[in-house]
Amino acid sequence: MRNSGAKLRADAGRALPLAGFHGGSSVVRLEAAPPAERISLRAGADDVAALSRALGLDLPVKPKTSAVAKGRTALWLGPDEWLVIDEGKGELMEAAASSGAPHSAVDISHRNTAILVSGPGAAGAINAGCPQDLSLAAFPVGACSRTVLAKVEIVLLRTAEDAFRVEVWRSFSDYAFGLLAEGAQDAAL
Repeated sequence: MRNSGAKLRADAGRALPLAGFHGGSSVVRLEAAPPAERISLRAGADDVAALSRALGLDLPVKPKTSAVAKGRTALWLGPDEWLVIDEGKGELMEAAASSGAPHSAVDISHRNTAILVSGPGAAGAINAGCPQDLSLAAFPVGACSRTVLAKVEIVLLRTAEDAFRVEVWRSFSDYAFGLLAEGAQDAAL
């Protein structure tokens, strides 16, 4: 490849895959979540306390639960696996490394993006492609799950009675947003 003389900026960032996307219906609002830092964290049960202290929030240890503190959210994905999201200053990798506990932390900030789904028809819009029981009794506020939206793997978090965060790989984000937009229209009928 020939050098065209153009210099790459050292601080160049990656474009957000859903920048400017919004939609929904009279009962559902869809929007791209703001940029966030994310890590996929794996650790043994004996190391949860040290990692929790270092990250500034208690890593949840029960299935389908999450924890929120200081702009960070930790989602339980398995007995030794969490998705940690920071919408603030970040530095998740550094915080995990400072724990002194054996763990695996992988920065997945550029792999994932999120879609915020809210309104009285939010659960119905998601259920247009997701088999998860989203009733408040089965999936209360703070509940999270790795599940599917049609053919796409997602991580779903209920942030309020009528609001959800859908974490999806950026390469599937257009598809997921389109499916949720169709579900939002159906929820309004």
